[in-house]
Order: sequence, then C-alpha cells, then structure tokens
Amino acid sequence: LINDIQDSTGLVHQLGDEYAHLLADVRRILRAAVRRAGGREVDARADELFAVFKRAPSAVEAAIAIQRGMRDHAWPPGTQVLVRSGIHSGRPTLTDAGYVGIAVHAANRVAAVAHGGQVVLSKAAMRALGDQPVPDASFVELGTHRLRGLPEPELLYQLVVVDLPHEFPPLRVGP
Repeated sequence: LINDIQDSTGLVHQLGDEYAHLLADVRRILRAAVRRAGGREVDARADELFAVFKRAPSAVEAAIAIQRGMRDHAWPPGTQVLVRSGIHSGRPTLTDAGYVGIAVHAANRVAAVAHGGQVVLSKAAMRALGDQPVPDASFVELGTHRLRGLPEPELLYQLVVVDLPHEFPPLRVGP
C-alpha cells in the first residue's frame, strides 16, 4: 500500500511552514490506519508512506480507514487535503536498504495514477483478495493501462466504498 498527498507542492506553497503540521497530521492518520489493519510501515519520505501487509484484505481495510480518516479530519481553512492510494501484491526483496524490486515500483505506479481520495488496485492485488469479502466495499474495473516503467499494461480496479467519494476523472496515465 502506497499513499501520497495530492498536490503536496501546492499545499507547501499555500501553507509555508505550517505544511509541516499538516504533514504530521496526515502521517498520524496513515500510520494509525496501517497499524490497526495489522500492516507495517516500510518507508515514509516527503508526502509518501509505504506499508506492507501479510494479507490483501488488510491493505484494503487500511486504505478505507485512511480515506475515512482524511475525510473526517479538520484541515486548515481553505485547504483541500486528499491522499491517493495504490495497492499491489507481489514479492519484493528485503535488503538493508528496505524493500526493493518490481513489486515496489508497481505499487508506486498504481498509486501515481490515482486521484486524491481514490484507491486503485492492480490485478495482482485483486487476485490476492480472491473471494474474501471486504465489508461495505466493491470494486470497479478501470481497464488496462500502461504504467510508466512497467513492461506490460496493467489491469486496474477502483475500490468503491458506500460512504466515500467514488467518482473521479480518468486515471492520470500518459498517452
């Protein structure tokens, strides 16, 4: 599960030094959701947080909690703070530098095409979910897309949760 803040650069310009407080609040929401779902934070840099889970439903549970936490938080007046989330399943290699491998890059690319407030899953993540139900959630196929740096097009899905926004512009993929 990789999350990042939509238009973080714009928020930095808008808030100046106060952005540090906003980022701390975002990280608290993300970390709490990851912990509650049984995940483990792997890396946090700039406005991004990367976490791993033993089971795909736990990653989806965390993503839902993140989006609800972001929605329910009292952000500074005049700001819109949205997090995009990407979920991919694979087997990265654990090294002294952390997790590395194509699975990490694929998760990053899946998150990168999402919009703030949107949770996008790869075909591998959907396979890992199997027939395990996710309460209050369903999935919509978004089609097959070329993701930067990946050798093959990726079939992507959107998580739809009854109490969260679920209408977004087309994915942020290049031509």
